[in-house]
Amino acid sequence: MGKPLEGIKVVEVAMWAFVPACGGMLADLGADVVKIEPPTGDPLRGLQIGGLGAGRIDFSWESYNRGKRSVTLDLKQEAGRAVLYRLLKDADVFLTNLLPPARRAMRIDEDSLRAAFPQIIYASGSALGPNGPDFEKGGYDAITFWARGGISSSLTEPDAAHPVGPPGPAFGDTLSGAMLSGAVCAAIAKRALTGEATSVDVSLLGTALWSMQRYVCQATADGVQKFPKPAADKPNNVLVSNYRTSDGRFLALCMLQADKYWAPFCEVAGRSDLAADPRFADACARRENIAACHAEVKALFASRSLAEWKEILGRQQGQWDVVQDVGEMKDDPQAQANGYLKNIDYDDGMQIPMVGLPMVFDGQPLPSTRSPELGAHSDTVLASLGYSEDEIIDLKVQGVVF
Repeated sequence: MGKPLEGIKVVEVAMWAFVPACGGMLADLGADVVKIEPPTGDPLRGLQIGGLGAGRIDFSWESYNRGKRSVTLDLKQEAGRAVLYRLLKDADVFLTNLLPPARRAMRIDEDSLRAAFPQIIYASGSALGPNGPDFEKGGYDAITFWARGGISSSLTEPDAAHPVGPPGPAFGDTLSGAMLSGAVCAAIAKRALTGEATSVDVSLLGTALWSMQRYVCQATADGVQKFPKPAADKPNNVLVSNYRTSDGRFLALCMLQADKYWAPFCEVAGRSDLAADPRFADACARRENIAACHAEVKALFASRSLAEWKEILGRQQGQWDVVQDVGEMKDDPQAQANGYLKNIDYDDGMQIPMVGLPMVFDGQPLPSTRSPELGAHSDTVLASLGYSEDEIIDLKVQGVVF
């Protein structure tokens, strides 16, 4: 089976995680993604955050730069830009997250590239969008998506010493990168259908707003500054909550149609008396007596182990699942069956784990390959552009190519 974007060429001038994550997705989808790196490389290479990335394998780098080809070019030099322009002659997409002043200085802004390549799709990832007073301001996942986007505040208790931070590296970057890849695919489809090339921009702030839209819209309509964080010890519906088992694990229940599932749940749990209790007879009665009902259900879950509850809950139709740790995901049968987790060839016969795209085409997951070493494809890419061996050597002597 061919990949959906086979035949599409993407030239990426980007760094860190957000836009490179988009490029990695496009590569998995079959596009030929040529990553242009400065002489020192993308600064994500070797970055360590919170003790992560200290080993031989940099999983941030591998995850967001999968399947690309790497060419090192000094775009501050005219000769470097000449190489880039030759590379763009048959490119479909130019992908970047450099700030607007840097793009203008390197003549890789939209106006410059559109004048030279009218059919190219110009795709940018920004912090705050292409318009407004802050459109040239930079940003990162933690400050733009998480903090400014209202997500951290919504998760933080009123009396907390510090706002809640992201659950892991590049949380908002990967979501924003996925959104940008969708925009790029839409632009590719538009050009194929109409012949019109367009520009697209996705921002960290815009993706945060999209992710938080239910709260944002309600707060806007009601004039509310911040919604109170729901109390974990007092749910509105006892069948939509998390419960600790006797062995210290948690189960998440999300049975939104409470009256449909309440009696069958009580039956399989061996507590039909709870369903028969007038205080808990229906959703209205359970809300009126929520403290007593919740106490009964908490005690019920605390009386059995996770394994026991998995067997019990499997005998009823209400929706539930285990609160899993990241280290358990490799053993999740659904993750394995759908190719969401895979091992890819690295080097010297070594394989490393990688998370696949959450897209399955015709029932089959898309394969992935490792990320490139710095400048690994410089010579072959330049040769394919018509540069002779002597010309390539001369570019290296000039410090244009490394």
